[in-house]
Amino acid sequence: MTEAEVLAEFRAAGALLEGHFVLSSGLHSPVYWQCARVLMDPARAERLARTLAARLPAGVRADVGAVVAPALGGILLGHELARALGTLSMFVERPQGHFELRRGFSLAPGTPVLLAEDVVTTGLSSREAIAAVESAGGRVVHAACLVDRSGGTADLGVPLTALVRVAVPAYPPDRVPPELAAIPPVKPGSRR
Repeated sequence: MTEAEVLAEFRAAGALLEGHFVLSSGLHSPVYWQCARVLMDPARAERLARTLAARLPAGVRADVGAVVAPALGGILLGHELARALGTLSMFVERPQGHFELRRGFSLAPGTPVLLAEDVVTTGLSSREAIAAVESAGGRVVHAACLVDRSGGTADLGVPLTALVRVAVPAYPPDRVPPELAAIPPVKPGSRR
């Protein structure tokens, strides 16, 4: 799939939104990628994940022992990537405010892990998930996401493969431009 075809999938699913959004990072943006909507169709989710898996370096595809995703947004993508790669799918969650493996998930020491994210903005959530995987004994060797809205500037500490890489403006709450501030903000993500 080309980037234009991926964008067409988002548009067809009503998953590329315009307005005034408060992102999980707390930043404000005129664009929101609602990955839950693009992944709600299992056939579309499989197509996107297979395309993303095919873009990973051959060594990652061959050696990864598990795909781990942060809850809630990355779970569906993580599962579909694991299916495409023929490996295990797990997720980290924040029961006490920080990511951890739970529900009986465990990683053998040194297991090479692919981190799966829906959207990367600043990379903070990804770095927190990577720390959780490492504290559980895994070794994140690569990350993959549907959308890198940082335009490639987010530093996860590991290489990142994205289906779409765009530089979408995001503003701290005290620097929202007047034209965006004139629109009531909406927070559509999973974290309130």
